[in-house]
Amino acid sequence: MKYEAERNSMIQAALTMLQYRLIALAGGNVALRMPCGNFLVTPSAMAYETMKPEDIVLVDRDGNTVEGARRPSSDMKALLYIFNHKPEVGAVIHTHQPYATAVGLVEDELPGCLVTILDACRTAVPVAPFTISSDEGMGKLTVEYCKDALAVILRNHGVIAFGGNLDEALHSAIYLEESAKTYLAARSLGPIHLLTPEEIEAESAPRDNYRQP
Repeated sequence: MKYEAERNSMIQAALTMLQYRLIALAGGNVALRMPCGNFLVTPSAMAYETMKPEDIVLVDRDGNTVEGARRPSSDMKALLYIFNHKPEVGAVIHTHQPYATAVGLVEDELPGCLVTILDACRTAVPVAPFTISSDEGMGKLTVEYCKDALAVILRNHGVIAFGGNLDEALHSAIYLEESAKTYLAARSLGPIHLLTPEEIEAESAPRDNYRQP
């Protein structure tokens, strides 16, 4: 079996998604770009708590199974569309996280009004129009609407988050949800105090003091 370490990291990411309540039961999916040009995709409708590395499916850029006996996620076409049109993306996560999804029911974007969302998602997170589940359109709308953000809220559906690696994609999804909670709480109390473009630029500037050497 190829890429056992990467498969285990995907399962751990999915369990983290469960821990932070970004998904429930077998919802959502995780996909990872491999150096060989193929992709690992979590299987369809399988519980993450009992998932094993061999359950994850290795597919090519057209969605053909290269290795694995399971059926890949029903969202595979959308995931592959993102990978094939955004070569800088190394990992994609799809969730049904409730607070960010709730923002998509009432807004056209989650504004970059918190340092959390700017640090994790780079900028305001746009809301893409609704498209049905398991449709390639989820991927097309993500690519069309994401701009500089590392996530897109799918209206009436959920979230697609991504990054250069799995950690970056996971942090984008988790901190998007935390930001959405804060935004909705503040919005229920009154007008939102937005950051100025100058403040956003200053917050988004590289800083070398936030990480271990």
